[in-house]
Amino acid sequence: MVATGFTATPKTRHRRVTTAERSRQRLRRTATVREASYVRTAARTRSTSAARTVKKPAVAAPIIRGGPWTSPTYADSTEGDLLDGEDLDIRRAAVDALGNFNGSVVVVDTATGRILSMVNQKLALGSGFQPCSTVKVSVALAGLSEKVIGEKTKYHVGNLKMGLTYALAHSNNYYFSTLGQKLGFDRVSYYAHLFGYGEKAGLNIPGEQPGHYPSAPPQNGGVGMLTSFGEEIQQTPLQLAALMSAIANGGTLYYLQYPRSPAEVQNFVPRVKRKLDIEGLIPAIKPGMRGAVEFGTAHRAREDGPIAGKTGTCTDNHTHLGWFGSFNDVGARKLAVVVLLTGGRPAIGPLAAGIAGEVYRRLGEKNYFQAMQQMTPATLVGSQICCAR
Repeated sequence: MVATGFTATPKTRHRRVTTAERSRQRLRRTATVREASYVRTAARTRSTSAARTVKKPAVAAPIIRGGPWTSPTYADSTEGDLLDGEDLDIRRAAVDALGNFNGSVVVVDTATGRILSMVNQKLALGSGFQPCSTVKVSVALAGLSEKVIGEKTKYHVGNLKMGLTYALAHSNNYYFSTLGQKLGFDRVSYYAHLFGYGEKAGLNIPGEQPGHYPSAPPQNGGVGMLTSFGEEIQQTPLQLAALMSAIANGGTLYYLQYPRSPAEVQNFVPRVKRKLDIEGLIPAIKPGMRGAVEFGTAHRAREDGPIAGKTGTCTDNHTHLGWFGSFNDVGARKLAVVVLLTGGRPAIGPLAAGIAGEVYRRLGEKNYFQAMQQMTPATLVGSQICCAR
């Protein structure tokens, strides 16, 4: 879809364009550019393949044009997904928002731990990726739990004194590196495992992997790199969705469950993994997570309703990563939306935030957050045409 503008004449007045509209226009322009690039790249690939007469030895991993990337930026991320049991309204919103990007979108009901949709199930259930700056949420909770910092504690960053809200909103690496060094690896590791790192987030989900958490400080940069970039951690989208759900609901870490049939949906019973003693800490981290969307690194996710979240951008083994973990902070129904993008330089946290914002916008237009939806088999299972490209 190409964004349309306004034709200016001496007698024509421009209507005011809201921040949300500008964000959507940027997404549409980006989509148009990437679509054209995707088509050109595919055409070049077909042309080169047809002209090749000598069979070359196979390589372990291809180098993607534009950088030393081993994962493509664009792909059909719905390929191979099974739709039985998914909420098709949410599935449709997630697929449309992700578009042609190579990535995954996971949406969870924060009050029950039910996975409502999982786009690109192979990626979401895989071994995980470096969490980049999304790790700062768990580090902030660890620092608050150990009283190493308070809501108003500030560290000197250059000539500035920076507090937690600003550091989360702008994802300041120095602040969280300093916090990690003050906590020490053992305490950082303890809380990370408490919050779900290094273990499966789901309950009996076939193919799910537990990710990885290091047993010692990373050789590259020590605990400071771990607490600012997530060095040597492998995080899955499900793990981040479970933690975001716990923050949204006040501290209950649910087993994520993924019903695969109408019967499983009707018989669904939430299962609590453990209660986290973070309810009193959430008011200290939520302003920074709200601030990330309202004026920080996740501003592309900004919509009419408040959203809290954290972006992450880094490179993991020649794959550029863009993360965004989030939840809507108002409404009768709260959802955790996690977006992971993989590929080249376009795969960044701010773009992942924009995709999540589009999911919230599309669901908001259907008044999805205003009241609990009546679930029936007809709303849960339908033709795969609606939710795959």
